[in-house]
Amino acid sequence: MPETPPRVLTGLSVFLKSHLDAYKGKSLGLLANQASIGPDRRHALECLDDALPGAVKCLFAPQHGFYGVLQDNMEESPHFSLPDGRKVWSLYGETRKPDPSMLEGLDAVLCDLQDVGTRTYTFAQSVFLMMEACAEAGIEAVVLDRPNPAGGVILEGPALSPYLVSFVGMTLVPLRHGLTLGEHALFRNASRKPPARLTVIPMEGWGREMLFHGTGLPWIAPSPNLPTPMSAWLYPGAVMLEGTNISEGRGTTLPFQLAGAPYVDDPFRLAKRLEAMKIPDAYFRPAEFRPMFGKWAGEICRGVEIHPKDRTFKPFRAVLSLIEAIVRLWPDGFRLKEPPYEYETEKRPIDLIIGCPDLFDDLLAGNTAAEICLNLEPHLIAYDRRRTDCLLY
Repeated sequence: MPETPPRVLTGLSVFLKSHLDAYKGKSLGLLANQASIGPDRRHALECLDDALPGAVKCLFAPQHGFYGVLQDNMEESPHFSLPDGRKVWSLYGETRKPDPSMLEGLDAVLCDLQDVGTRTYTFAQSVFLMMEACAEAGIEAVVLDRPNPAGGVILEGPALSPYLVSFVGMTLVPLRHGLTLGEHALFRNASRKPPARLTVIPMEGWGREMLFHGTGLPWIAPSPNLPTPMSAWLYPGAVMLEGTNISEGRGTTLPFQLAGAPYVDDPFRLAKRLEAMKIPDAYFRPAEFRPMFGKWAGEICRGVEIHPKDRTFKPFRAVLSLIEAIVRLWPDGFRLKEPPYEYETEKRPIDLIIGCPDLFDDLLAGNTAAEICLNLEPHLIAYDRRRTDCLLY
């Protein structure tokens, strides 16, 4: 059965349609992975090889590797060569910023990654470090834009504290920042002195209110534990569980949708507690699950599956409320994860993820998730004003 054409053209599709002439005769690098697809689900490399024969000289791969195989944080991928001899440089291994030798002979690097609209997702950091390396080498960085699966309207979480800048956050934006990768690159570049030579190829047809299912585009998991648009939608909140001993569902078929732990002895009690908290846009279904790898591998975890009610769903508020409920009901079992986390060996992972050094301590001290989120509203309004100049849609 023929497919309905997508409502949205990605930056890659727009580049292939309208920008080829500007790059004829140039030597290009390509930062991409398995989700970097163009028309007819063909990989960006295939599309570019057909459109600009011989132009792509080498490739760069973000976290999880060029084929998206590797699962965990700090599971590094090696450099390797494609069968045709072209080098694939890993930017999640011995280096996270390209060495000058990797860029030698290039005129520009195209960056085509599916981001997920969450500050902690490392793909944006890889693009930012590529921008820096390109600026130092005197070449152009080109971001081929893609949709933000969490939409571009709702903003959540605290803006990153400068004290907590790391590979899970280099820009002072909220956890759910409401930017596409291209917009985020523009936001980053606006604070660089001097700015990088950055070009963003916008999408056609994308609107800020769109979630991924509204784009008509096929979902290709950008990393192993984001298999569906639903898991990506929940990720801006559920990523906080990585800083705790609560399973975020890794090792199951529903990562970032399931949450629980063996010390939770009654999932129905947890669900009732969450119901009493009157979170308006989420259901919490009592659940048991057994992760096959990762946190609590092989053990029965009791908890909930998180279900958004509608497009106004706020995952940060929902998951912070979930953590609050578990902390209050099972304080003897709950623990924070110890370092290291994404190459940071001293700071608490929960602080690096949330981006604020005292927010979680406020929760432990008795503040509610609802109070914390209410207190963040003025800061989100101020950030919304700051991001205006970099919005493309």
